[in-house]
Amino acid sequence: MQLIPLQHVRDYPRPPRIEEATEHVLVKIGNDVLFDGTGCLKVLETFHPPTYYLPPDQTKRQLLRPTSGHSFCEWKGVASYFDVCSQSRTVPRAVWCYHQPSPPFAAIRGWFALYPGLMDGCWLNDEAVIPQPGGFYGGWISSAVIGPFKGDPNHPELI
Repeated sequence: MQLIPLQHVRDYPRPPRIEEATEHVLVKIGNDVLFDGTGCLKVLETFHPPTYYLPPDQTKRQLLRPTSGHSFCEWKGVASYFDVCSQSRTVPRAVWCYHQPSPPFAAIRGWFALYPGLMDGCWLNDEAVIPQPGGFYGGWISSAVIGPFKGDPNHPELI
């Protein structure tokens, strides 16, 4: 297993930066596996834990159902949402994707990000991640990142 150096999220860039993720990523919903592998991308932004983007060719797209509504990110553009439909349950608007991201984020076009707190488990290199606080953000907190994190009610200056 490759050791990932500790990173303070206060040192992440603004505007955000995309990096290739070296970690093995596993995402489960119910008894189904949405993703299990490597080759993900991650977006790093000041005071946010990384948000992982799953490659579309390795993600079990049969578990995703497009749904209504969009959101707008000042950096990436307009996101479309998906419900995740496992054999045991459906989770509304748990996954999003940028079909036409802004040019600096073209690398994530068609890739899938998700809210870890809505899944039944997300792991990086066999470590269970903690969802970024606040409910609006899709960051993955692991032992490799040091906060405080945007969305944490104990740090209202970051909310």
